[in-house]
Amino acid sequence: MSAGRIDRAMVLAAGLGKRMRPLTDDRPKPLVKLAGRSLLDRALDSLAAGGIIAFVVNSHYKGGMIEAHLANRDDITLSPEDVLLETGGGVKAALPHLGGDAFFVVNSDAVWRDGKESTIARMAAQWDGAVMDALLLLVPMQAVAGNMANHPGDYHLESDGRAQRRAQGETAPFLFGGIQILHPRLFEGAPDGPFSLNILYDRAQQAGRLHGLRHDGEWYHVGTPEELAATEPAFAGVRQ
Repeated sequence: MSAGRIDRAMVLAAGLGKRMRPLTDDRPKPLVKLAGRSLLDRALDSLAAGGIIAFVVNSHYKGGMIEAHLANRDDITLSPEDVLLETGGGVKAALPHLGGDAFFVVNSDAVWRDGKESTIARMAAQWDGAVMDALLLLVPMQAVAGNMANHPGDYHLESDGRAQRRAQGETAPFLFGGIQILHPRLFEGAPDGPFSLNILYDRAQQAGRLHGLRHDGEWYHVGTPEELAATEPAFAGVRQ
């Protein structure tokens, strides 16, 4: 479906990591390690394995540590934020570094295992800019590892591939996995300053241009030190 190769990505690494304290008292959450490798490096590795060759990483909390960690990488552009811009504002600020075509955006704390092939490659193959402004990785709730038993889910997935946010008070079978492809046109008319990408998802949904892809592998919620520790055995001795 993809009209051209998607080779750029942004990793969101600017959050405060409050729920991961005390591990984030002395470092930003993206530099917290899972089975000996930082969450940030795991995200970058998975993107590279899926064909990404150019990266943008934003930063805010203890951003100097992220800059130092990536200092030897010539394929990464940093997008530091003096004021925390949230997900939408952070991506909007980085648009000049992401080119004019579709690109990936990945949460630095998105931890997943691929199914039969690279999740990133699957999403790139599914992308169709003629009908999509955003493509979200949607994880079946039963495939989510972590303390998510009471989570109501985020989205429904229609037969034509469009994603529909659950209505208030109902449950949905899919969780948004923190991995997505976005087109720059999604940001036309977007607000200045801090804002959530949810605003743009909802706008794309109203236009019928928000799509989802069902994840066929494993996905781990690592929002707290306890969840991180519980995930360790699944990645022990495994690079990704």
